[in-house]
Amino acid sequence: MAVGIFDSGLGGLTVYEAVAKRLPDVPFVYYGDNAHAPYGVRDADDIFNLTCAGVERLWAEGCDLVILACNTASAAALKRMQETWVPKDKRVLGVFVPLIEALTERQWGDNSPPREVAVKHVALFATPATVSSRAFQRELAFRAIGVDVEAQPCGGVVDAIEAGDEMLAEALVRSHVEALKRRMPHPEAAILGCTHYPLLEKTFAEALGSGVKVYSQANLVAESLADYLARRPEFRGTGKTPKFLTTGDPKKVSDKATQFLRHRIEFEAA
Repeated sequence: MAVGIFDSGLGGLTVYEAVAKRLPDVPFVYYGDNAHAPYGVRDADDIFNLTCAGVERLWAEGCDLVILACNTASAAALKRMQETWVPKDKRVLGVFVPLIEALTERQWGDNSPPREVAVKHVALFATPATVSSRAFQRELAFRAIGVDVEAQPCGGVVDAIEAGDEMLAEALVRSHVEALKRRMPHPEAAILGCTHYPLLEKTFAEALGSGVKVYSQANLVAESLADYLARRPEFRGTGKTPKFLTTGDPKKVSDKATQFLRHRIEFEAA
């Protein structure tokens, strides 16, 4: 048994790095659906079916708890999965809620009514599918009132990251930030609503300018997972070594992962 981490491609490795550092005694199995990336341009049914297939593969590895380290899957598929598909002895969790809890300064499990928060103008950068789902705005509305969210669909960024083209990815980020700032000139906070985007966090921060707090997910998810496993230790797993699975070409995916993380990651065929 282990804890599974699912992503459409390389982006979830930012979450893996954070949770592995925070929970060094917990075994993790990572599944990247690189053959079908990016998810952000697919429709909801397609995302649901691909995500279910990946989660089932992680269950086969003994991962009774799976983290969807993919915002598109969390936005477009998670609610449907939890309501109609996940059996009672399994858990599938998303990455939106820890981010929103940090933004609204609420503790885990705080189910009190929505209230006023300090941050009023929030920029959301995400894939087209995540933006169109409005899942972030829906979750935020459960916890906060009076927050203006301007969402920017960042087409092409995930493709550039998956292709290993950092220069193109950085240029696209700057273009998307400019487009958002034309609609919201002075955001107070920015949400990187895709786990690929922390690889370009510095570029986002520079383009947004000083005074804008950038919220990235990996460390927030790691803290929430640590809290969850403290309360539900039966989901920790008993394995010892991490495993990395991909639906893509294992050598190519390993090389791209190594390029972005700056240390060697070895994938095997899913």
